[in-house]
Amino acid sequence: MKSICLLLTCLLFKLISFGQDNHRITEREKAEMPSYLLHSSQRNLNSSPPSSNVRASAEWEEIDALMITWTSYTTILKEIVRAAQSETQVLIICSDSNAVKTSLTSASIPLQNVHYIVAPFNTIWCRDYGQWNIYTNDVDSLGLIDWIYNRPRANDDAVPTAIQNYTGLPMYSTTTPPNDLVHTGGNFMCDGFGTGFSSDLILNENSGKTEAQIDTIMKSFMGISRYIKFPTLPYDVIHHIDMHIKLIDEETLLVGQYPTGVADGPQIEANLQYILSNFNSVFGTPYKVVRIPMPPDASGAYPNTNGDYRTFTNSVFVNKTIILPTYSVQYDSTAIRIYHEALPGYTITGIDCNSIIPSLGAIHCITKEVAAKDPLLISHQPLHDTYQTTGTYHVDALIKHRSGIQNATLYFTTDTLLAYQTLTMTAVTGSNDHWETEIPSQPAGTTVYYYIEANSFSGKTQVRPIVAPRGYWTFTILLNTSISSATSESTKLYPIYPNPSHGLTCIPVSTNSNEEIELSIKNVLSNECRLIYSGKNSGEKKYFFDSESMAAGIYIVELKTSAQFYYQKIIVR
Repeated sequence: MKSICLLLTCLLFKLISFGQDNHRITEREKAEMPSYLLHSSQRNLNSSPPSSNVRASAEWEEIDALMITWTSYTTILKEIVRAAQSETQVLIICSDSNAVKTSLTSASIPLQNVHYIVAPFNTIWCRDYGQWNIYTNDVDSLGLIDWIYNRPRANDDAVPTAIQNYTGLPMYSTTTPPNDLVHTGGNFMCDGFGTGFSSDLILNENSGKTEAQIDTIMKSFMGISRYIKFPTLPYDVIHHIDMHIKLIDEETLLVGQYPTGVADGPQIEANLQYILSNFNSVFGTPYKVVRIPMPPDASGAYPNTNGDYRTFTNSVFVNKTIILPTYSVQYDSTAIRIYHEALPGYTITGIDCNSIIPSLGAIHCITKEVAAKDPLLISHQPLHDTYQTTGTYHVDALIKHRSGIQNATLYFTTDTLLAYQTLTMTAVTGSNDHWETEIPSQPAGTTVYYYIEANSFSGKTQVRPIVAPRGYWTFTILLNTSISSATSESTKLYPIYPNPSHGLTCIPVSTNSNEEIELSIKNVLSNECRLIYSGKNSGEKKYFFDSESMAAGIYIVELKTSAQFYYQKIIVR
């Protein structure tokens, strides 16, 4: 009897915890959404967009505070505080500050830089309901943006107001028509220069608006001038992109990778290829991609076989530290190595998230930043490896501060055990925001390590990378040992993915230069259902189609050239 009572108690505790910190939207909550949305539109908030141009900050920029909500999973929350409090203020939304202090002290966690905001809340998922950061005129004044939370949880939805009251920052809310917008923080990332990313969840949850209307709201309130959206994933129940992809700088995507054909792997690959084939970074060059494993759960299962949705992309930048979820040493060591290689110089801190990941979230989902009030912005596209051994290597950077930039310096070395040499950067004629200099030529085989430091007229100093000189950018002068002759490519129709398909689908094709092709989809009776492309194709290229509106069944993808036909079967669900 005691065993049965204990089991029932444990089950009850799990049910209560699940109810309190449910990341999913429940059926009851779906029914409550209409009245909740009506209430949100009646809140007495500033629902007009900022009057000047704004820029939504990127996550790797300097922050003044990291917010968490003190409820369940306190073991994880304590470790977040331990890792973050030496880097920035930690703002803890809580119901009893003394209880939080006692819990932190008992874990030997310093209380400096920790502040308590006693305010109502519903759940731990502050990434989703918390405020976003914008700057007027790129670096002038910090403001907050408050979306309508996509869960009918009124206390959570009011947390940004508590942050506003604590910080005194102006806040703009997308609550009143025509600027009402339902959104969730886990389904958004941006590059700090007007490009944003979300899954199609943003379209589905604002079905009363056109995509153009949604884009207009994001442009007016957050300065997002290019809003890239891609299909939701079959096994990611909440459809938040932070579970599988993360921008780690202006041009680099950290992307989760499953074994071939497993779980959401095929759709992630199709979405990634859609991005790479259609969009360049803010620098006008293709995005770089860093792959990181999506590990199985403790039983070896993946989400498609009811395994936990383990992810390493669900991490958070806290100035010079990155906090990421960990699960098992055999997978964690690889993930930590990848972070170190992609972001040298950062302190990489892992926190065991086995207890929270079954609830479909981890570190990123339960943290939210308050950006720096006094930012000194430095943006630079790192130099690429080169064969150039004569002449100099041109370095330019966008550098801005509201008081203006007094001076900027480039530090470089060819040996990290030796001192850095300095080069004065000069303002580009006609633009005080762009600065440049020249690194002297180097012999083949040399690796150059460098970073940028800037000082404003007000006395603010900043470096980029933010971890410099411990971290740096590098480029190598390559040895030009041989010149390979170009060879013509044969025509190929590569495997289509995802297959089976239901949504955005990628068809990779390779042909000789300027080959005339026709790419189409036909049914099993050889009747054309859709013409994908007709015209010239050079080399490897990826074509896309959306199968969501197609009837379920078997189809044939046909690639026709002047010499031959190529076929591949695809199943539409």
